[in-house]
Amino acid sequence: MCIVTRVVKPEDELIRFALSPDGEVVPDLKRKLPGRGVWVSLDRKMLGDAIKRHLFSKGFGAEAKAGPELADLVGLQLRKDVLSALSLARKAGLALSGFMKVEEALTKGNVRMIFHASDGSVDGRQKLDRKCAANVVIFDLFASGDLDLAFGKSNVIHAAVANGGMAEKLLDYARKLAQYETLSVTGLGLQTVA
Repeated sequence: MCIVTRVVKPEDELIRFALSPDGEVVPDLKRKLPGRGVWVSLDRKMLGDAIKRHLFSKGFGAEAKAGPELADLVGLQLRKDVLSALSLARKAGLALSGFMKVEEALTKGNVRMIFHASDGSVDGRQKLDRKCAANVVIFDLFASGDLDLAFGKSNVIHAAVANGGMAEKLLDYARKLAQYETLSVTGLGLQTVA
């Protein structure tokens, strides 16, 4: 149950937090830290509300230190999860980058998701998006510098990930990041909150 809304939700729609021995609130994205946990909806604004209203102390039944930087820390950890999974997919040969390679992969039909650099050209994105099948999820979560790190080369603007188990795990991480940051994602039904 979310400590802000008091609504029971599936675990995938919540972030678990644990309390460190010194009373600091720690995000537990993998849900493996020991001790009692409290849950907040997967939304940066909800987490900010929990911090402002001191709901962590109430949830843990003890003094809990949670500063405004906690929301940024969660966002950073979610971004790292996506980029690490994307890097692993690349190393496994399931992710590729470059306009021509992505276009060819889309033509073959074995693409589960596309990542466009947020600072890339709109024209290039639109050309690739038109070639996407209905099941392809399109993300615009990272600048090219972030994608460069995931692929171990420079100037990565477009990337594609093939269908498979690794793609579904990556999709889950990316969906969580998009939901947390309230970003619009084509193919997931997530919309930017005004």
